[in-house]
Amino acid sequence: MIFTPTTLPEVILIEPKVFEDARGHFYEGYRRDAFAAHGIPDEFVQDNYSRSAKGIVRGLHYQIAPKAQAKLLHVIRGAIFDVAVDVRRGSPTFGRWVGERLDSTTHRFLYVPVGFAHGFCALESDTLVMYKVTAFYAPAHERGLFWDDPVVGIEWPPLDVEYALADRDRAFPPLKDVVPFSP
Repeated sequence: MIFTPTTLPEVILIEPKVFEDARGHFYEGYRRDAFAAHGIPDEFVQDNYSRSAKGIVRGLHYQIAPKAQAKLLHVIRGAIFDVAVDVRRGSPTFGRWVGERLDSTTHRFLYVPVGFAHGFCALESDTLVMYKVTAFYAPAHERGLFWDDPVVGIEWPPLDVEYALADRDRAFPPLKDVVPFSP
């Protein structure tokens, strides 16, 4: 596996070695020793699956302590534009974002650590995403950031369909009003 820090160094792009032949392909999606060697904790407690139509935006979500979550995302079918935003007040990269295309062709993963709001936009119809988290879902600790806050300035990819969000996600506050994340 190749582990590459993004422009937000704590957010890591992971590219597995894919073995392909006439039967199909094989790759390791998670390997504790390789992940630990790159500072990614072995604390995953839950796997989540999400299926989305093209143009669906999910997020930007995060959980506060003591139920803060890190995430490891992978696309099983289709493609997403995956985004992480630093919501750690006092961090030198507070409010900065990184976005990566993840798809079922390249098999790349994205690790989003604790302290980052996370979301994605489905780039293809019937996109299936699987992600591991380091803490169980805790509604009382869940928070969010407005997906299209002009101060953050996420450059969502142009699509030939309208973006669609859940009412809850559309109502999240802008960066200046987010609940500060502190470990």
